[in-house]
Amino acid sequence: MSTNKGPGFFSAIGSKARDVLTKDYNADHKLTISSSSNPGVDLSSTLVKSRGLSSGNVAALFKYKDKTVVDVKVDTESSVLTTFTISDILPSAKAIASIRVPDYNSGKLEVQYLHDHVAFTTAVGFNRSPTIDFSATIGTPGIAFGAETSYSTAIGKLTKYNAGVCLKLPNSNASVILADKGDSMKVLYLHQLEKLNGGAVVGEISRRFSTNENTLTVGCLYVVDTQTVVKAKLSNHGNLGAVLQHEITDKSFLTISGAFETKALENSPKFGFSLLLKP
Repeated sequence: MSTNKGPGFFSAIGSKARDVLTKDYNADHKLTISSSSNPGVDLSSTLVKSRGLSSGNVAALFKYKDKTVVDVKVDTESSVLTTFTISDILPSAKAIASIRVPDYNSGKLEVQYLHDHVAFTTAVGFNRSPTIDFSATIGTPGIAFGAETSYSTAIGKLTKYNAGVCLKLPNSNASVILADKGDSMKVLYLHQLEKLNGGAVVGEISRRFSTNENTLTVGCLYVVDTQTVVKAKLSNHGNLGAVLQHEITDKSFLTISGAFETKALENSPKFGFSLLLKP
């Protein structure tokens, strides 16, 4: 199922701008080693240290004829997550089923449909009183309107409803998202610049109506060379963050991030790193 046609899923609205402002900004220490032992089989092992606590997982991904994927992940909490993905169950449709052992109630079945002018997803949990999630977008690759909602059968109410619109131009895109049951609104804008070697500048304005709180965040992405990317962001609350990502070898990445609160000088900076190795 192609992801390049149509308006895209609701989760893609504003995603490029969000990635510049949020992706890889963390204080965790993470090491991932990934390899492909046989055609159609990928193996990986991950160790994470976060807030003084260590955890890890081992994962195996099996592909069959590019239409069926089985992903099995075992973590240090003795939890086994298995995800089945079947593409083209119907034209332009994909099914994703996941189940976690021993927590069977966390299982979920999701169906995705992506076509030239419409896209939708629907998901339902594997339990007696499941939550039903639904999202839909209409439009074209250039402009899209969408909404998402969650309905809890346990309480018989909508627990979430969001809406958004996205406009994409050759060198820029803008998005407006109304979230938190109408209590918050975000406006995101991304503009690509040739002076940044294909990088971009990003701005986000968010407002929470119940508290009259406004947040302005600006950021940029700079492509140093074909192997190195630098990102930085700053909000009006004094939160400063930066990310450096370098491709060590083919598909192996070292990511270093740092965060600092300029309005709370007594707080020490927080640093994190992520190392992805593919021998």
